[in-house]
Amino acid sequence: MEFSELIKLLGIVIVIVGFILKLEPILIVLLGIIVTAIVSLMDPITLLGHIGNSFVNNRNMAIFILILLVTGTMERNGLRESAAKLIGKIRGATPGKITSAYGIMRGFFAIFNVNFGGVAAFVRPVIMPMAEGSIESKGEKIDPKYHDEIKGMAAGMENVAWFFWQVLFISGSGNLLVQSTLRGLGYEVELLDLVQAVIPVAIFALLWAIIYFNIRDRALRKKYQQSMQTAQNSPKDDKPEQ
Repeated sequence: MEFSELIKLLGIVIVIVGFILKLEPILIVLLGIIVTAIVSLMDPITLLGHIGNSFVNNRNMAIFILILLVTGTMERNGLRESAAKLIGKIRGATPGKITSAYGIMRGFFAIFNVNFGGVAAFVRPVIMPMAEGSIESKGEKIDPKYHDEIKGMAAGMENVAWFFWQVLFISGSGNLLVQSTLRGLGYEVELLDLVQAVIPVAIFALLWAIIYFNIRDRALRKKYQQSMQTAQNSPKDDKPEQ
């Protein structure tokens, strides 16, 4: 490969180095795009045209970015605190029950292909504060290891509910792919037949996840309960008087 072709990869190098140095991602990507356009002798109009086409062709990704921005703004203005206070008023709430309720809700809306944004846009700012609030409302301090386990359970439920229940959306891309693949192999299958075949699998997967996460939550709570109560009851250091 000639040097004139290799130099066009300079933008990729800039992006990689920027991410390694943990610089501002958006600025790094924009810098990479501009440098690539310059070394490729691309005029500004053509560059803007490529950016516009990429935005239109990947508008679903643009929507995902907007969801993150909206969620971040709401989180900064008290979303996490409001979620924790809400669940703190419900007696008997536990991280396992909250995760299970979210899995049922997630599965129901997945049937209609309604996406809440996943772990980053919904689980972290809404479900996790609720799980934390269910413990802190009882006057206990969450053990760090238990907190990590709750994160894993919430993310796991998100994956199970969305992965298995989104295929119940009859015109989903997954069903269309399976239908076209089977047609190529000589099997004519209706989309409704595919959905009906997946229903038992989706129900079993969600029920199994609910049972497993609740059993695991009880075991983890029993394991870390003594350390949480000890941390809560430990005397705080008195602040020196000014």
